[in-house]
Amino acid sequence: MISLKDIRKVFKTKDGLVTAVDRVDLKIEEGEIFGVIGYSGAGKSTLIRMLNLLERPTEGSVIVDNQVLSSLKSKSLRKARQEIGMIFQHFNLLWSRTVRENISFPLEIAGVANAERKQRVEELIKLVGLEGRGDSYPSQLSGGQKQRVGIARALANNPKVLLCDEATSALDPKTTDSILDLLVDINEKLGLTIILITHEMHVIRKICHQVAVMEAGRIVEQGPVLEVFRNPKQQMTKEFVKQITEPEETTEAFSQMLAEHPNGRILQLTFVGEEAERPLITQLIRTFEIEVNIVQGKITKIHEGSYGTLFIALNGENDEIDKAISFIKSKRVEVEVIAHD
Repeated sequence: MISLKDIRKVFKTKDGLVTAVDRVDLKIEEGEIFGVIGYSGAGKSTLIRMLNLLERPTEGSVIVDNQVLSSLKSKSLRKARQEIGMIFQHFNLLWSRTVRENISFPLEIAGVANAERKQRVEELIKLVGLEGRGDSYPSQLSGGQKQRVGIARALANNPKVLLCDEATSALDPKTTDSILDLLVDINEKLGLTIILITHEMHVIRKICHQVAVMEAGRIVEQGPVLEVFRNPKQQMTKEFVKQITEPEETTEAFSQMLAEHPNGRILQLTFVGEEAERPLITQLIRTFEIEVNIVQGKITKIHEGSYGTLFIALNGENDEIDKAISFIKSKRVEVEVIAHD
């Protein structure tokens, strides 16, 4: 569906040349929700803007639906862009236009007849859950409602691809979840390919099938979200996964637990799918002569299933603790000793 081949983007600045995206190869399948995550300055915004040629690559090719966008001229490119919708962090709505008029705007530009425009606008208002707000102006809407208008406007021309540039960063957590739920609904109903960039792992965790991690203009890690959660390889990826799996107070709890039990070991257990539901701790206590204390735990719902992390402290004789760790591994639970005296 979408293919980036050896993409590079170099900007000329007063201080010299700056490479924002550096030799990126990326393939996104049709109907996929693909996330790109990275901190500020990683190059992710430049990358997503090259997908619709808002930024033209310095080198490399952008292929969308078998069209090489990077080789198209103005008229052909404008037509190709109608297949690619985009929503933004700060909504980019026309403040002097109502909800209906904002959604209708791209249809006007495309020359769609008035009767067809009106019908399409009403369909989109219903799709994004804005019934009764069609005559409202952006200043009369909440942040979540503004983004729903942005989504409806981006879908006006029936695009095959939807680009989301930090689309939830300006929203509170509850509103963010409602917008993410809407994107999943649109993906499933319309078969739309969605690419989103974010610095929040919660967004990736909730809706994405695949994720690419960007750092200094390069993709340093990529794969199915569940696999990346289970086995992050790069330090950058581990930091993002910790946003979900390891609350800030966990390290403090580790120190306190080890001070109280100097012969103990603290383990991080990782559960996937059905393993997250099994009574492992009860089995450990009944089977081995050890003391088990739960330090921190969380089961997270990922688009592909459940992912659980549990931090526990094991206290007792070393041989008995070793046996308990072997037992845990035999249950297809990943184990990492993250602290010991």
